[in-house]
Amino acid sequence: MSKDLRIKSHVFDEATRAPNRAMLRAVGLTDQSFKQPMIGIASTWSEVTPCNIHLNRLAEKAKEGVVKKGATGMIFNSITVSDGISMGTQGMRYSLPSRDVIADSIETVIQAENLDAYVAIGGCDKNIPGCMIAISRTDVPAIFVYGGTIAPGYRNGEKLDIVSVFEGVGKHNNGDLSDEELHGIECAACPGAGSCGGMYTANTMASAVEAMGMSLPGSSSNPAESKEKYRDVTRAGEAVYHLLEREIYPKDIMTKAAFENAITVVMALGGSTNAVLHLLAIANTLDVDITMDDFDRLQKKVPHLADLKPSGKYVMEDLFKVGGVPAVMKLLLKHGYLHEDCLTVTGKTVKENLAEFPDLKEGQDIIRPFDNPYRETGPLVILKGNLAPRGAVAKVSGVKVTCHRGPARVFESEKAATEAVMNNEIHSGDCLIIRGVGPKGGPGMPEMLSISAILVGKGLGEKVALLTDGRFSGGTHGLVVGHIAPEAMDFGLIAVVKENDEITIDSVTQELTLHVDEKEIKERFALWKRPPLYQRGVLGKYAHSVSCSSKGAVTDLFENV
Repeated sequence: MSKDLRIKSHVFDEATRAPNRAMLRAVGLTDQSFKQPMIGIASTWSEVTPCNIHLNRLAEKAKEGVVKKGATGMIFNSITVSDGISMGTQGMRYSLPSRDVIADSIETVIQAENLDAYVAIGGCDKNIPGCMIAISRTDVPAIFVYGGTIAPGYRNGEKLDIVSVFEGVGKHNNGDLSDEELHGIECAACPGAGSCGGMYTANTMASAVEAMGMSLPGSSSNPAESKEKYRDVTRAGEAVYHLLEREIYPKDIMTKAAFENAITVVMALGGSTNAVLHLLAIANTLDVDITMDDFDRLQKKVPHLADLKPSGKYVMEDLFKVGGVPAVMKLLLKHGYLHEDCLTVTGKTVKENLAEFPDLKEGQDIIRPFDNPYRETGPLVILKGNLAPRGAVAKVSGVKVTCHRGPARVFESEKAATEAVMNNEIHSGDCLIIRGVGPKGGPGMPEMLSISAILVGKGLGEKVALLTDGRFSGGTHGLVVGHIAPEAMDFGLIAVVKENDEITIDSVTQELTLHVDEKEIKERFALWKRPPLYQRGVLGKYAHSVSCSSKGAVTDLFENV
């Protein structure tokens, strides 16, 4: 450790530090500890979800790595909620706000305790962007470690995951699946610790963070219950010490070029629509100029190569077995799709890191070659039009329909819309709208995996368009459009769509249009009354502070101050 390196935990002189040391002696620190850097391990361990149930053991391994390098390790926790468990309930409104609660809590501990650096460990969907927003705010060296993907479940030789259960509900309602079969799928789908297994939001964001250079190479694809995952966290504890030693900070790594690498990997892997929201939020925190236009530009350039769930057949563990995210990045680098000189948490460049990893295994068919891509352009398409002047996001992987025009079927809640679907009141050709569920209106911008999966299970996944100012899970596939901005609560046009209005969704022209003339629209708004914002608790604070989804739905963008 350089002698002239300023250590935050040593900012006080000997006399004034005595009370601080007295408190810390009670938790096991010694005279030797006070001479060392104090490095935090921010863990999102919890028993409320399989994504995080093993993270306490990973945090202990990270601390071992820190101590091995001669620093003092200090584990602390943040919260987590499970999107999969809250899906389809009122609890889903707390999912996106939990991202910001996680960021706020980690920032608070790091700054209040004057920690010198830290390792952040996350599992479930909002842990990863929450940790990364905190890392972006706290100007100390840091590394993110992903808790890892869950293993697939098996039943009757079929590979299962959590989305299999959601889609099973639709099949059951359609009469295509018995009670016994649905229960069997439920019991087999999630066999142990780890985050949902397909290229859903957790695996998408973990891959993006690795591509950005903020995780050690291989971390995003190493499964939760593997020896490689335990090596990840120990090595991360050692590596963060080296970052402190070399004075490498998150802002040195997370440049615009690094964000472009992240977006490129997300497009190639067929990642979640939530990646748009979360990467915008992280970039906003760093004042890095990333907008929806950057996603649009790279979507047109980067092919979709991965045959991964929800639109494909493989899961993250399968990708791990053929080389993982490093092998995919190596392929992208070879074809000129990545910025090779970006700095990473290893202290090396992207190119230097990837030189140490093997290519994709021969004979694999999870990642397709460039001359036979899953799709010639990326699957996350930015749509605009009078219904979404600030943009909306459609995930078109596996969707054969490129243009859909049909009548609006309008609902003010997912519950009401789901009841209509289950009662066979929604028909082929319809445009099913769920509105008033954006960041402010939800509040909390809930995901719509339940209803989208039910539509797929009923055979309507590409016959009914599902549009919302809310979000979709990374497990969603089908003809879906989310993040419609501005949202209804912000006087977006979606607020005044009426039953049977004609709507066009076109992924080729990137159009999202309500076919109602301007005069009629003005008359509708003249009669429309904005619902009151939520007033109390976490959701009330969120509703009053959150920005538009087109800016990442962040809670500290005070444009009117």
